[in-house]
Amino acid sequence: MRLKFGLIVATVALITSAAPLMAADHQVQMLNKGTDGAMVFEPGFLKIAPGDTVTFIPTDKSHNVETFKGLIPDGVPDFKSKPSEQYQVKFDIPGAYVLKCTPHVGMGMVALIQVGDNPVNLEAIKIAKVPNMVRKRLDADLAQITQAQITQ
Repeated sequence: MRLKFGLIVATVALITSAAPLMAADHQVQMLNKGTDGAMVFEPGFLKIAPGDTVTFIPTDKSHNVETFKGLIPDGVPDFKSKPSEQYQVKFDIPGAYVLKCTPHVGMGMVALIQVGDNPVNLEAIKIAKVPNMVRKRLDADLAQITQAQITQ
C-alpha cells in the first residue's frame, strides 16, 4: 500500500513539474523593415497553444507592443510594454489577439496571434473599424486563420 501511494505521489509530481515544460516560448521581432514591408512584427501572424508565451523583441528601437482595444478575447486584461523594451506575454485564454505598436499603428504595425484552434472573437476583428493599413495587414492575417481551419 505504501509503495502504491509513493508511486502515485511520484507520478503526480512528475506530471505537475512537466506541464510548464510543455509550453513553448515564441519570439516576435519588432522591425522597421521586414519581409512584409515597413514597420512590422515578424512574424505578423502566429498560432500558439494556450499556456504558450510570446517574447516581443525590439530588434529595431522605438517599438512597443500593446493590446488593440476591443480586439482581444473577453476577460483578457490589456497590456502595454514600454518603447524599446523586450516584453514577454503568456497567453492562457483561447482566442484571437490583435496587438499593435503604439507609435506605428497608423503605418499598419499590427500582429495577430491565434491561441488555440477556434478563436471565438474572429467576427469582431473582421468588422472592426481600424485604419486602412491595419485592415490590410489584418485581412492577410485573418486569411491565414481561415486557411489553418480548412486544413485541420
